[in-house]
Amino acid sequence: MHILLAGGSGLIGTALTRKLLADNHTVTVLSRNPDAHSGPQGVRFVRWDGRSAAGWGSLVNETDAIVNLAGVNLGGGLWTRKRKEALVTSRLLVGQAIMEALTQAEKRPEVLVQASAVGYYRTSGDTLLDESSPPGSDFQGSLCQRWEGSTRAAEELGIRRVVIRSGVVFERGVFILRMFLLPFRMFVGGPIGNGRQYISWIHIDDEVNAIAYLINNRDASGAFNLMSPQPVRNADLGRMISRVLRRPYWFPVPAFAMRLALGELSSVVLDSWRGVPTRLSDLGFQFAFENAEPALRGLVGSGSSSPLV
Repeated sequence: MHILLAGGSGLIGTALTRKLLADNHTVTVLSRNPDAHSGPQGVRFVRWDGRSAAGWGSLVNETDAIVNLAGVNLGGGLWTRKRKEALVTSRLLVGQAIMEALTQAEKRPEVLVQASAVGYYRTSGDTLLDESSPPGSDFQGSLCQRWEGSTRAAEELGIRRVVIRSGVVFERGVFILRMFLLPFRMFVGGPIGNGRQYISWIHIDDEVNAIAYLINNRDASGAFNLMSPQPVRNADLGRMISRVLRRPYWFPVPAFAMRLALGELSSVVLDSWRGVPTRLSDLGFQFAFENAEPALRGLVGSGSSSPLV
């Protein structure tokens, strides 16, 4: 298959590109600065402006699948008014560009994979969240709904559309995981807030394997939660990190301190989303990492040569 990837230079996009190339697919990555990327051997980088089909739209005619992961990083800075506008605008403009290319195409791809996140859902406490659970009305909920909606019109063009609502991705360098790890590396780790909030998470290998699985499965359409079947409480995750890093678990971080330091961004670690991958599991996908501790150990344990922080 020839797969066109928007957002291919990020952590997930880079790992997905390697996975697709290993599976003998042809991968083209849209980039604002293609000359700056070396990328895995075999990948092709094509310039785009992130807001229109100019210069690349004709590629859609030779594409079997499009994966849209593009958007300003949620964890790249405090959620000031200006940054929140950038988070929204970057996602909507990319969706607009993809729809422009699809509308103009003479031959359209079979499938479009549209990124989203667990923040789509209303915070749930202990309540399980599957794909039928209602969306939230806060900033994250609104952002994800608009993000998903940016390419919804592809369905009217007869394209199978898959929406992936990802949990916190466990991979080296991911901002949210770094937030959890940093206090332990400084020997002051402990629960954040009351410690009872759930974290929906997924190992990077399962993330990219699930995306590839959904691309290839013609029965897959609609929304899918990409997250482990075993969400973990904040306090339990902290104890796992303590064991993996061999650091003490003793110093709680009060919720007010997180809000003071991070503002609205603190919601990503203080709010509770207990998501489960009901539709993905029903489709037959097998997770390599269902439990958080082995996933962490492989990334940040004593045998890991590339620490996250």
